[in-house]
Amino acid sequence: MKEKTFVMLKPDAVQRKLIGRIIQRFEDKGFDILNMKMMKISRELAEKHYEEHKGKDYYEKLVNFMSSGRVVAMVIEGENAISVVRKMIGKTNPLEADVGTIRGDFAYSTPDNVIHASDSKESAEREINLFFGQ
Repeated sequence: MKEKTFVMLKPDAVQRKLIGRIIQRFEDKGFDILNMKMMKISRELAEKHYEEHKGKDYYEKLVNFMSSGRVVAMVIEGENAISVVRKMIGKTNPLEADVGTIRGDFAYSTPDNVIHASDSKESAEREINLFFGQ
C-alpha cells in the first residue's frame, strides 16, 4: 500500500553533513521525496511537534536540541513507507540500533540521534500538516 510519511533530519545530521548520505538511502529503497525543506524550527514548533512527550524527563532537552539548529523536513512516499522507513532508521537509542540502520550507522546518543520519522498514519498526517500545511 502506497503511503506518505514525515521524516526530519535533526540538527546533528545537518551539522555533520549527513543529508545527502541519508536521503540516498531512501532513494535507493525506491521512495519518492514529495516535499523537502531546510529550516530552523522555532521552540514553539518543536514543542508542538513533540507535545506527546511533554512532562517526560527528556522533553526539555529534546525541544532545546531540535530548535538549536537547522533541520531538513521531508514528505516521503512509497509502499508501506511508515513501517519501512521506521525499520530503516533503527531504534531510538543508537546504542540499541542495528548496524545498517541510519541511527546504527550515524547516531551517537539520544536526542542527537540524527533522524525522526512518523510512527503511525495519524502521526504522519499530523506532522506533515505541521511542517508543510494542508
